[in-house]
Amino acid sequence: MLKGKQKRFLRAKAHHLSPIFQVGKGGVNDNMTKQISEALEVRELLKVSILQNCDEDKTEVAKALVKGTKAELVQTIGNVIVLYKESKENKQIKLP
Repeated sequence: MLKGKQKRFLRAKAHHLSPIFQVGKGGVNDNMTKQISEALEVRELLKVSILQNCDEDKTEVAKALVKGTKAELVQTIGNVIVLYKESKENKQIKLP
């Protein structure tokens, strides 16, 4: 689990990132969680945007992504979810 200080640090790092995944009408599926997991292994920190046509509630989408990718939820701002997962081989972010 991330501490408050670590979440603040990650939020600051994520501020300038652009969302690289979008959750739309289909919601969260296995293929999407697999791709997000692979992207997290490379980047460690990423944003996922929730499109307006998504049928699921954004908190449900966030829970599904966290469960599917085993990542940490850093924050949800509007329709954007910020996820963090420590990389096994490609560690770049050093948490405070």
